Amino acid sequence: MKIIIVGDGKVGFALAEHLSQEEHDVTVIDTNDDALRRASEALDVLCVKGNGASITALREAQAGTADVVIAATSMDEINMVCALAAKRLGAGYTIARVRNVEYAMELALLKDALGIDMVINPENATAVEISRLLRFPQAADLETFCRGRVELISFRVREGDFVADQPLSALSGKLQELPMLFCAAERGEGDVVIPNGAFVPRVGDRLYIIGQPTGLTDFFRLLGRHTPKIRNAFLVGGGRIAYYLAAILDRLGIQVKIVERSEERCRVLSEALPRATILCGDGTDQQLLEEEDVSAADAFVALTDRDEDNLIVSLYAMQQGIPKVVAKSNRQNYEGIAHAAGLDSVISPKYITAGQILQVVRGMQNSKGSIMNALYKIADGHTEAMEFVANETTRYRGVPLKELKLKEGILIAVLVHQGKIIIPDGSAVISAGDTVIIVSRSHGILDINDIYDDPLLDLGGAQ
Repeated sequence: MKIIIVGDGKVGFALAEHLSQEEHDVTVIDTNDDALRRASEALDVLCVKGNGASITALREAQAGTADVVIAATSMDEINMVCALAAKRLGAGYTIARVRNVEYAMELALLKDALGIDMVINPENATAVEISRLLRFPQAADLETFCRGRVELISFRVREGDFVADQPLSALSGKLQELPMLFCAAERGEGDVVIPNGAFVPRVGDRLYIIGQPTGLTDFFRLLGRHTPKIRNAFLVGGGRIAYYLAAILDRLGIQVKIVERSEERCRVLSEALPRATILCGDGTDQQLLEEEDVSAADAFVALTDRDEDNLIVSLYAMQQGIPKVVAKSNRQNYEGIAHAAGLDSVISPKYITAGQILQVVRGMQNSKGSIMNALYKIADGHTEAMEFVANETTRYRGVPLKELKLKEGILIAVLVHQGKIIIPDGSAVISAGDTVIIVSRSHGILDINDIYDDPLLDLGGAQ
């Protein structure tokens, strides 16, 4: 597909990187020479210097023949004008990043008035992601499928866990009644496997499990890690993510305290969040944290503009024994360092945004196949979890899974048949209308049919 990305900042570069890896024809527009040089040297993309809201720049990038135009500059107004102009030139689908809180409350009106097909708010999406982790504090990551009826979470294996140092098949007695499944395991940096019954978890491994929320809760009770509900949260940094997150937590009945350096920003937050406690100060100052009794918090979230500060203050919060610690970091190499130090919940707004847009792009590529409802990158981006709806184009419907030949690194993790959630065994079958959740070590899965190793396999006339 021909895709144009306007704005080569953190989000734009991440999108260009992912989309070019999936062999799309990607063009990047930006006014910054250094940003364009970096993209040109690191990625297989075409670079155009210019203002994304300029008709001249859009025409030079051939926006009129583009399948998708993504406006991801740092200015909402430019993004909206860019999407409008690209649509008028003939672009097939337009996506605009809109971050301003005031605009966020009028998104439906803006989309209709400007002809924008999709509006992305990275800060709000990040806040939603963090709120999920705070609702399920045992999890390092949490992704939802089937409108929350299925969840995928990860955790680190610790010394003394009953899952350590024995094959998964030996755990069936304890776990056979639970509606859940081990779907991926990460050992070391980038070493990800789709486990079978012979897989032996080791201390330090990061395991991913998927299933019904009740099954996952029961599993953590068995593991001895069930923690009480979070009642209060301490946020360092008062930017847009903190605003959106505080608003969500307030609705959940969680008390919020925010530390922010800027006096002006503190005034804005105090007016917008009357039930939150707003403190003006340096949230990375140990003395301030001690004075505010940070160790009494149930959750700690670091949301400053500096990834380094977020990681350092989060490690300090872990030392204080706070049950749930989350850090924002857009640098992938920092995420590996954080995990090595024991900080598992690291959130990246740019990768959350990239994942949402990738889901849309793949859905457009596969407009006549099975419908993709969700796409998440897990295990530091080395593995994907996807939700599809099977239809009449899906091959091998009605064939037991044990008879199917799947590509290496593919797992059919969950089926939802007529509203019933099924953790499938070899006798389970896929039927039209089923929701199918797939975990894959390979990238670029567009359709359920892409999981088969031999799509022309003759299975006795099976559809």
